[in-house]
Amino acid sequence: MKLKTVIAFLSVIALGFFLGMRHATDPDHVIAVTTIVSRERQISKAAWIGVFWGTGHTLTILVIGAAIILFGLVIPPRLGLSMELSVGAMLIVLGVMNVVSFVQNLPTQTDTSSGSDLVHSHAHSHGEYIHSHHHGHQPEVHEHSDEKTPVAWLDRSLQRFKLYQPIRPLMIGIVHGLAGSAAAALLVLATIRNPRWAVAYLFVFGAGTIAGMMLITMSIASAFHLVPGGRKVFRRLALASGLLSLGFGIVVAYQILVVNGLLTGHPYWVAK
Repeated sequence: MKLKTVIAFLSVIALGFFLGMRHATDPDHVIAVTTIVSRERQISKAAWIGVFWGTGHTLTILVIGAAIILFGLVIPPRLGLSMELSVGAMLIVLGVMNVVSFVQNLPTQTDTSSGSDLVHSHAHSHGEYIHSHHHGHQPEVHEHSDEKTPVAWLDRSLQRFKLYQPIRPLMIGIVHGLAGSAAAALLVLATIRNPRWAVAYLFVFGAGTIAGMMLITMSIASAFHLVPGGRKVFRRLALASGLLSLGFGIVVAYQILVVNGLLTGHPYWVAK
């Protein structure tokens, strides 16, 4: 009996871990992290983005999943659809942010020169803050200092919080976990009757999701490095990921609001 128990336990661990890694490759997950990683040029930082996303996702899966398994929590259809709608809304917001950032950083040139003095604008950076404005080169004088940029102000306001940088991927992971926690818990209940083992499976499933998302973000960042073209290519990739995120988010929102009837009197929802 002991040998069978050990084999069963190891099987649960292996199955949960690899299913968690596969779960990380869901299209909405990959699209969401791509909108962030497309702005990150360091592979090590991209890996941490994946880790924090997976951690947020795992926290939600564990909390809501454990409540369903241990306490018999029942999620009403309207609440389930609302949790999935939050993913669509988040994808739309991320997409809009990337598209707006691309448009604002488009280089422009206006010839108002007399002689050799050419007034033009181009994107430049103050640390991590990238923007553009008109200026000339006789001599070039900036109209603002590095200390008056939005990022500098934000850094001064939030520098005392050590977790300032990973907050965004962590929150995105938490939102994604809201949409998938019920399905994960119900799947476990259908196959694992022991509550302790079921919760342990969720934990291992989350560990696999963290590992899978870390590999995905590292792969995306590595692919960006292999593409020639420098900053222009990075901006175009950010635009492409933003448009993809925006479109996918609109499709998700339409599916939930119209097809599944979230705003109607009889919403239809199946955990998946």
